[in-house]
Amino acid sequence: QVQLVESGGGLVQPGGSLRLSCAASGSIFSINGMGWYRQAPGKQRELVADIISGGSTNYADSVKGRFTISRDNAKNAVYLQMNSLKPEDTAVYYCNADITAGSGRTVYSRRTDYWGQGTQVTVSS
Repeated sequence: QVQLVESGGGLVQPGGSLRLSCAASGSIFSINGMGWYRQAPGKQRELVADIISGGSTNYADSVKGRFTISRDNAKNAVYLQMNSLKPEDTAVYYCNADITAGSGRTVYSRRTDYWGQGTQVTVSS
């Protein structure tokens, strides 16, 4: 009943910018942490950035100072502003969220990790 959908990926030249969006929908009681991961061909999936409900953020060293994660709790959405993009940023980016399913004051299940389908980001000249 819960799904995450990413958007905003595409092809950009080195030094360019992209803004990724992810919206959670369905039967949602609450969302704790939300984050972005990425995976390049032949490599392990890695954490890019995450953010908890209170606003605390965490970034991979490789993107600090270039990427900014934010969220809109009212819209169940998380965003990733990516500036000064480099070819090594090329990967499929996945949205992740820790969600407790429910409706109103009723909880359907314990907190569970949900993943989006991924959106391709390609940085190339």
